[in-house]
Amino acid sequence: MAMMAASVFFFFELNNTDKKWRTSLLVSGLITFIAAVHYYYMRSYNLETGESPTFFRYVDWILTVPLMCVEFFLITKKAGAKVSLLWKLIFASLVMLLTGYIGEVLDRDGSVLWGVISGLAYFYIVYLIWFGEVAKLAQSAGTQVAKATKVLSWFVLVGWAIYPLGYILGTPGGLFGWQPVADTAAALKAMDIVYNIADAINKIGFGLVIYALSRSEEKA
Repeated sequence: MAMMAASVFFFFELNNTDKKWRTSLLVSGLITFIAAVHYYYMRSYNLETGESPTFFRYVDWILTVPLMCVEFFLITKKAGAKVSLLWKLIFASLVMLLTGYIGEVLDRDGSVLWGVISGLAYFYIVYLIWFGEVAKLAQSAGTQVAKATKVLSWFVLVGWAIYPLGYILGTPGGLFGWQPVADTAAALKAMDIVYNIADAINKIGFGLVIYALSRSEEKA
């Protein structure tokens, strides 16, 4: 419901938003809308089977996470961001998610290897937005864009960190062979709840930062 409410808000505010920020706000609304629809299916799946809706969760992520990366491109576009940057972010996010799914579902015995590959893709995204092209472009795009980019970067660094933790707790390989919680089933149930909270904070939070940016730019 929180995701759907956020989508309605973002979509209704489109006409009140400056043209240069409408695409960014539209993407924010799409992110939360896609998540709301998938959470409806995840809820039904969990109630019917009692199992974690891992497949539906990854389908959601493979659509929404690249869109979250697109936001970095859109807000730095006026500073000269090139399409090549967009594809770097999207490609890294897809590698991160696909290898995560393989390690968590298809090849659980090789979860450590797939987790390392997924982690490398994640840290590449972190590098791009904290020290690489995104960070440099944001600094030349104006004070408000720089501030917004910094907040979004914190979402990626801290907010997204919960997902690797869930992977470690929910796979037999754990953290390079060390399993922090002995009862994997109990850990998975707890992490499902944490995933839900993290998704809401990250996806709605992303959109609210974009919304705040559009308003601060209008005032400026």
